[in-house]
Amino acid sequence: MPPQNFCLRQMRRQIDVEKIRTLMLLILAVSFSLSGLGQAFAQPLFSPTQDPIVGSRIFGAKGCSKCHAIGGVGAKLAPDLGRVSTPRSFYDLAAAMWNHLPQMSKQMQKIRISRPQLSPGETGDLIAFLYTLNYFDRPGDPKAGRGIFDKKHCVACHQIGGTGGVIGPSLDKLTQQGSPIFVAAAMWNHGPAMAEAMRERGIGRPNFSSVELEDLVAYLKSANPGREAERIYLLPGRPDEGQELFVKRRCQECHSIKGRGGKVGGDLAERRVQLGLVQFAAAMWNKAPAMLKKMKERSIPVPQLRAEEMASIVAYLYAVQYFARPGDSRRGENLAKTKGCISCHPIGGKGGNVGPDFRKVEGLDQPATVVSAMWNHASTMEEKMLERSLEWPLLKGGEMADLVTFIQLGGRGR
Repeated sequence: MPPQNFCLRQMRRQIDVEKIRTLMLLILAVSFSLSGLGQAFAQPLFSPTQDPIVGSRIFGAKGCSKCHAIGGVGAKLAPDLGRVSTPRSFYDLAAAMWNHLPQMSKQMQKIRISRPQLSPGETGDLIAFLYTLNYFDRPGDPKAGRGIFDKKHCVACHQIGGTGGVIGPSLDKLTQQGSPIFVAAAMWNHGPAMAEAMRERGIGRPNFSSVELEDLVAYLKSANPGREAERIYLLPGRPDEGQELFVKRRCQECHSIKGRGGKVGGDLAERRVQLGLVQFAAAMWNKAPAMLKKMKERSIPVPQLRAEEMASIVAYLYAVQYFARPGDSRRGENLAKTKGCISCHPIGGKGGNVGPDFRKVEGLDQPATVVSAMWNHASTMEEKMLERSLEWPLLKGGEMADLVTFIQLGGRGR
């Protein structure tokens, strides 16, 4: 099978969830502005040149899968990019690509493959693909889910396939829903009534880890699968609609996004790790008692959320970190000096004479264009740095954002 079909091989391994992955990524590709940032170069979430679907094909076509795996699918020579739990904004990923360039070049020479060139569009598409890898969680284990259904006392109130309690509704209907977000919405909407019923019967309210909830959802789906034609697959959310719902459902009265909003529940854009669908569902359930208490104190009615509305809110919260923050050109100018860029690149005629003058470089209108240029010229840069006994400069995500903004502004700190 050709490398272009790498993503398709992965998708076939995760049957129900991955059937809708392509459609989800196309929806995420809708332009989504991070409003209110008030700084230069605030970006839409995915511009027309940042398409995750195209990026998945580039991952295979450019030979990335010859070294990297995605969720266990692919080579083992380099880290599995589907199992990286650290924050991954556009600039985090761009910085990681830059920082590992010397090691990647050595590995590619070792296995005798050419280092690929990336156009600005390909760079943006590839980074968009890598960013969305953790949006869906792993497929759960139905057998483990059955044990959780009993251990967490779900069976005391709910039936599956005619077995279980009758206090709560039968969960057979949920088995026909192909997405865990249906379960999350049902748990949220019926949470207060469920908590009261458990108190009356002396049943402790259970918490769920994301893995436990994944397994429970897998059990619900396997216990009464029904006809495939009847199964409903929820498209997992539109970030733009999620942003509107975040305000309309009054989430912003307790939670903030990039400093804007309430301070009760913390800033949801500052999480260290993006939450996928099941992780979000588990967090909503586990934190529901505290959330409901605060809402009651503030006379905020508990909002009822349709599954598609919750999916859009999840997509919004996941997507809002793509461009974590705009860069600062003044900090970028300082970085150009402290990281040794001016040893080769002049700024307004002052500095080295090996690379182009930052103030004379044109056509760098998008961050992906700058990152593409850095990637494509890395071999030459590495060669010249070795000649001068200079170390390869490492960049954090925020530093990459600052440096890119500085270069975009023609080498002028503001």
